[in-house]
Amino acid sequence: MASIAFYGIKPWGQEHLKKRLKGHKLFFHEEHIGQDHPPVEKDIDILSVFVGSDVTAEVIEGLPKLKFIATRSTGFDHIDLKACEKRGIVVSNVPSYGENTVAEYAFALILVLSRRIYDAYEQVREEGDFSYDNLQGFDLMGKTLGVIGTGRIGKHTARIGKGFDMEVLAYDVFQDKKFARKEKIKYVSLEKLLKESDIVSLHVPYMKGTHHLIDKAKMAMMKDGAYLINTSRGAVVDTQALVGALKSGRLAGAGLDVFEEEEAVQDEASFLSAKDTTEHDLRNVIADHILVDMPNVVVTPHNAFNTKEALERILDTTVSNIEKFLKKKPQNIVN
Repeated sequence: MASIAFYGIKPWGQEHLKKRLKGHKLFFHEEHIGQDHPPVEKDIDILSVFVGSDVTAEVIEGLPKLKFIATRSTGFDHIDLKACEKRGIVVSNVPSYGENTVAEYAFALILVLSRRIYDAYEQVREEGDFSYDNLQGFDLMGKTLGVIGTGRIGKHTARIGKGFDMEVLAYDVFQDKKFARKEKIKYVSLEKLLKESDIVSLHVPYMKGTHHLIDKAKMAMMKDGAYLINTSRGAVVDTQALVGALKSGRLAGAGLDVFEEEEAVQDEASFLSAKDTTEHDLRNVIADHILVDMPNVVVTPHNAFNTKEALERILDTTVSNIEKFLKKKPQNIVN
């Protein structure tokens, strides 16, 4: 019998896990963990978290019996892998749970921007104004979609783009030429993609090599009046540069489900009461607030994963990861 603590888990998810992990000692918490919110149970064997948690070296140090971390996400930049390796703690992720789920959300953001859907909704709801004179949008058919990162989600985004009769350009360090031939998309250099795309959608993991992948210089390469969509990780985009590009009119708009310092913005009370805020870039926190208030920006709360089907797939894969680890056959290892 293993002792397992789940953080950032809603009541319906708790019931799902109780059915799948009978016989183990389970602890459930709706809140996330971090340095300012350390784990309640100290003697656990297994820890399961979501992206809102920050599993630092200090958090790990406070869990002396910890052997395995199962993150219920594809990304794992919220876990200190070096500290885990030092302790011999195995970390697994959920490599695939919603390629269609996130790709559909990326297009939801695109459509909100291209057809001025939020503006129309607000105009009718708040003003009772049914005029459409100021709500002109643009067609997606015939436009060029640039997909940066052609993993599972990026590929599905490209397919949806073709379904809208868009031209699709792709950039990835590892090109899947068979996929490109089948779907009639074209791999190009990052510079060419940025110069020719009307809409750029990001689908890369966050790592050292993708930190500020889209920075001031890259934004200067982008087509005048282009749109940027980010459903990957906030730090892939230089937030301050994005504010500048939007304010100057270089970019026409942005759809963001993620952004830098989103944890500080989402939980401002904890941020303000924290003893140490040096790990946060306060300029980015301010830039986030500017983005939220800009009329040509749609910001959502890291919600692209959030469908019933995707969440069930996440939990089922997490259970499988735990069961495989306990059988000494770990899967989906990231460290």
